[in-house]
Amino acid sequence: MAKEDAAVEKLAPGVDVRGAGHLQGAGGRIQAEAIPHALQGKDLIALAQTGSGKTGAFALPILQELLDNREVQHSFFACVLSPTRELAIQIAEQFEALGSAIGLRCSVLVGGVDRMQQVLSIGKRPHIVVGTPGRLLDHLTDTKGFSLKKIKYLVLDEADKLLNVEFEKALDDILKEIPKDRRTFLFSATMTKKVNKLQRACLRNPAKVEAASKYSTVDSLKQEFYFVPADYKDCYLLHVLSERRESMIMIFVRTCESTRLLALMLRNLGLKAMSISGQMSQDKRLGALNRFKAKDCNILICTDVASRGLDIQGVNMVINYDIPMNSKDYVHRVGRTARAGRSGYAVSLVNQYEAQWFVQIEQLLAWIASTMVCRQEN
Repeated sequence: MAKEDAAVEKLAPGVDVRGAGHLQGAGGRIQAEAIPHALQGKDLIALAQTGSGKTGAFALPILQELLDNREVQHSFFACVLSPTRELAIQIAEQFEALGSAIGLRCSVLVGGVDRMQQVLSIGKRPHIVVGTPGRLLDHLTDTKGFSLKKIKYLVLDEADKLLNVEFEKALDDILKEIPKDRRTFLFSATMTKKVNKLQRACLRNPAKVEAASKYSTVDSLKQEFYFVPADYKDCYLLHVLSERRESMIMIFVRTCESTRLLALMLRNLGLKAMSISGQMSQDKRLGALNRFKAKDCNILICTDVASRGLDIQGVNMVINYDIPMNSKDYVHRVGRTARAGRSGYAVSLVNQYEAQWFVQIEQLLAWIASTMVCRQEN
């Protein structure tokens, strides 16, 4: 591990790497197992629990190679793809923090943001390009002089989501525009078994690293399910919130309209709540997220747009107001808390119409949750 430890010291002098989760504690396992393979030049398929330091596991080897070849101008050295805009922005921020000592340049290409600003960013010839598939493909198609034909690394973060059918065409078109002679890293908290999807990413004899079982949550996360009548779910939500008034809480719902209505109800009851959903403009989404991070409000109501990869310091509780229909989404939602070895608390409100999805989550995670059965009193 000496080489990767040296990389951390060079890239982020003065940073408390223990606090950042790098090569220690919860972040240590995925990084300790993945980084040596990456430094040997292998492709990677890596599975680790959310909040366990996956970004460091792919960022550090890329930055190490930039360090080893500093005399060469490596513009467009690596491309990182993410399924959501917010995650892409977060990944770029982490790259910039780790690479600040070597003058790393990073460009973020996501939808909902002025394309001309992104063109200017591309014109600065960044080392790292981070983006969502749709907007990256737009620039590859329309932005004069922009090409990824010389990149050395391709990273798919939240790879199981990126390999879904919704991104299939964009991803296939991007793969046609980048060289086959590259290193490819696939990282996720949940991973598909469909080998044909993995082959589309053109991996070559990849090393497979599993720092967690296929679907799992961290041991430091306490999980409870409240079985409640559908008509009284709001009442039980308020009961849960009243017991954790000082906590930073993320509440997940199924629809964009629900985020707006629930935030309105909670604000009318005197609680500091904001909403975030895919129907909001990117500026409004980032504004709500930044207000939550700055603790101007302590409750963020969101759809699954916020369930993937976001690392928000201080979130100590997640509430599933609506049970997700896809069991894997549960793993990603509750992964917003209990990150980097810290403790966390997840509560799910299950009504009579959602019991089937609750059973699927139990089967996926192979455990019987701590439950609190709540009955309507006559």
